[in-house]
Amino acid sequence: MKLTQTVQKGGCAAKVPALILREILAGVKFPPLIPGVSVDGALFDDAAIFDVTPEISLVQTLDFFTPILDDPHDFGAVAAANALSDVYAMGGSPKTCLAILAAPLATLAPEIIRDVMQGASDVIARSKSSLVGGHSIDDDTLKFGLSVTGLVHPKRIWKNEGAQAGDVLILTKPLGTGTMCAGLKRGVYAQADIQEAVESMKRLNNICDYLTETSGIHAATDITGFGLAGHSVQMARASKVSLHFIFSKLPLFQKTMSSLEAGFLTKAHRSNDEYTRDTLSCERAPLERQVLFDPQTSGGLLLSVDKNSSEQIVQELKAHFPGVAIVGEVSELKHHHVYVE
Repeated sequence: MKLTQTVQKGGCAAKVPALILREILAGVKFPPLIPGVSVDGALFDDAAIFDVTPEISLVQTLDFFTPILDDPHDFGAVAAANALSDVYAMGGSPKTCLAILAAPLATLAPEIIRDVMQGASDVIARSKSSLVGGHSIDDDTLKFGLSVTGLVHPKRIWKNEGAQAGDVLILTKPLGTGTMCAGLKRGVYAQADIQEAVESMKRLNNICDYLTETSGIHAATDITGFGLAGHSVQMARASKVSLHFIFSKLPLFQKTMSSLEAGFLTKAHRSNDEYTRDTLSCERAPLERQVLFDPQTSGGLLLSVDKNSSEQIVQELKAHFPGVAIVGEVSELKHHHVYVE
């Protein structure tokens, strides 16, 4: 069974479009924050933070989606890495995971669901956290993900509001998972044809495990369904700065441009364009602009880093993140929040 043929949308491309999500949330009256909540969803951060002691804060997040790959083990692995990424994006270490599973039991064999769970379990083991339970329902389509709790020191939390003028921007993974997975869903690519992207999506964003010093990292966010443009705009808005990217420095997969040229797009390409239309300035060709709107699944971290720390961070990450690159810089807020040259 090809899992991608059982759903209309897959991976982070299935996210509710950012403009619609903001409209929905604007009409909800949320309960007041209790003491201890230091980061909530107000600035679209990657996870919530609850301060427990002066030295311990909880990081809480959840993420789930429909199949983006045909291989069930790989789908589970990507879904787990994607959910764990939100904890890493806050500077934290994951500790416990709860599984979120919806599956069509009448049409999906138990061994397929078991393979999804095993793929996730293998990645959770690599993250040095534990799968401690979860919840499952019988549903029309397969959906899988995790709720993750992690720990972080309150003084080492990365938020998306900390980017400072003069910072250097670093991206840890190449762009292009959205278009290549769209080609897979259309049956033009086999999963083996996009293995470079598959391995990247399964890769944990556990950059703290490889860095000798993290104090130079002022802000971070992971690049997922809203694309580089959407998540960059959210960081720039929260930090009240402008982000400047140099397109030629953006890391891309080998098939990214040819896949876009073949017209392998998702609805998220259009909705991400609409979301950033008033806040993004880009003079690149239409095909190159699509790179910015490409919905990433388990994409890389975008880091806003002190200039004096940037080269060392890139050098220490290269062995573990082959696509890591310096992609731009941060300036005082100008007319637009994000510029691409």
